[in-house]
Amino acid sequence: MLRRTLLAALPTLAAGAAHAAGAPAEKPAAIGQYVDLSPVAAPIVVNGRLINYVFVTVRLLLTASADAAKWRSREPYFRDALVRAVHRAPVTSDKTYVAVDEAKLKAVMLREAQAIAGRDVTGVAITAQAPKRSTGLPSPPLKP
Repeated sequence: MLRRTLLAALPTLAAGAAHAAGAPAEKPAAIGQYVDLSPVAAPIVVNGRLINYVFVTVRLLLTASADAAKWRSREPYFRDALVRAVHRAPVTSDKTYVAVDEAKLKAVMLREAQAIAGRDVTGVAITAQAPKRSTGLPSPPLKP
């Protein structure tokens, strides 16, 4: 029993010894400097015709000095801006109708997010895409 206790305490003792010896403390990384948006249905429109929807999950990357809690509370505003932007100018891919054009979506969302949060937003990452339909779709590119 004593042996188990000593083995369980060994990592704690080693860390304490390193700290007491003046080992440089690790600087904590900027954790949580992002805002995750709830999934948004992006329409896939070709020649004015609705072909599909793709549910997109977006992460807004923030600067290290940004107040992440403040911007997370504004998540509905970011999501609303994204919905309006992708319905105004669809982000349809030229290669497939089951995914969005990531470059277009990132550019649109970065512009919209910076209009809301200013320079606190440094980038956009697409974390997930899920099409509403993946079969029975026309082959791209759809001709008029």
